[in-house]
Amino acid sequence: MNTSTVTPQFQLPKKSTLLGRSGWTALVAAVIVLCAVVPVLNLLVPPSSVFHLSDFAVALVGKIMCYAICALAMDLIWGYTGILSLGHGLFFALGGYAMGMYLMRQIGLEGNYKSSLPDFMVFLDWKTLPWHWTFSDSFLATLLLVVAVPGLVAFVFGYFAFRSRIKGVYFSIITQAMTFAAMLLFFRNETGFGGNNGFTDFKRILNIPIATPSMRMTLFVLTALTLLSFLLLARWLVGSKFGRVLQAVRDAESRVMFSGYNPVGFKLTIWTISAMMCGVAGALYVPQVGIINPSEMSPANSIEIAIWAAVGGRATLVGPIVGAFIVNGAKSWLTVTYPEFWLYFLGALFIGVTLFMPDGVVGLYKKLTSKVKGAAK
Repeated sequence: MNTSTVTPQFQLPKKSTLLGRSGWTALVAAVIVLCAVVPVLNLLVPPSSVFHLSDFAVALVGKIMCYAICALAMDLIWGYTGILSLGHGLFFALGGYAMGMYLMRQIGLEGNYKSSLPDFMVFLDWKTLPWHWTFSDSFLATLLLVVAVPGLVAFVFGYFAFRSRIKGVYFSIITQAMTFAAMLLFFRNETGFGGNNGFTDFKRILNIPIATPSMRMTLFVLTALTLLSFLLLARWLVGSKFGRVLQAVRDAESRVMFSGYNPVGFKLTIWTISAMMCGVAGALYVPQVGIINPSEMSPANSIEIAIWAAVGGRATLVGPIVGAFIVNGAKSWLTVTYPEFWLYFLGALFIGVTLFMPDGVVGLYKKLTSKVKGAAK
């Protein structure tokens, strides 16, 4: 009689692939359309042709892609970690201001006052640049500040908030309070950020005129590649062990703690990464739109980021990107055609999605396709 004990065998879950065949196909198609087809239709096809893509359309899509990066960042912390932030507009604006400072220094002596100082400083009778403008004439330093400043602010804020176990609606409220306080600070002229007018009238970037069609298209392509790269990064994060712990924190944080994991480190890491993504989005947004001011930090802007994620579908990665395009595309059309109804439409859209499509547009699409496949069988 064999009395030896049988050791139970456990099968670890298979490592998920970054993208499936259809996913890679869609990604390659997006690269071809955004980085090849769009430039050809805008730069080479004559304006008289029906296939010509106008500068307005290129600028609009480029701006929405910047918003889509913010929506993707929101999905990482809200959809996959269960942390609703109503202050991500701050990180977007900080990245935008870092780039705006560099662009203001690029104006040089071409300002209205023919001074090496930005026009608003001359108007306010400033004699020298403030200390926080020290590295604003360096493009490499600007690239570093674009991610470092939002990341540092997010890290310090998140460190104290998560260690204090602030969560839920309380966390959402203090993130919005932080954004509102920063907006009031940037409105003050003495802070050296242009007051309520902010930064505008940009001339060059890397000593290349910023208003030329080729530069506009270069910024468009860079934004598209950045969005797709962040999508791949987010897909890799959520498919890794790190991402599975984030989803466990979202679903049952207390069980994660009992399993020997410290949720603070995981939440702080994804919170900081999300903030830096928004900073990059803001830096790409400013040269394409041509202005940055404290209104980008308004609580309403941060709420809209959450709406994009909810409309597209949380915890889907692609959903928030789709939501950003749907909402901002509708906003672009309605604010011109029916400007008085835009806010009513936005509120109705958010209520309708919450009540009837809790999984967003992408979730609804998945349900419909599964029903069609089930009926076909």
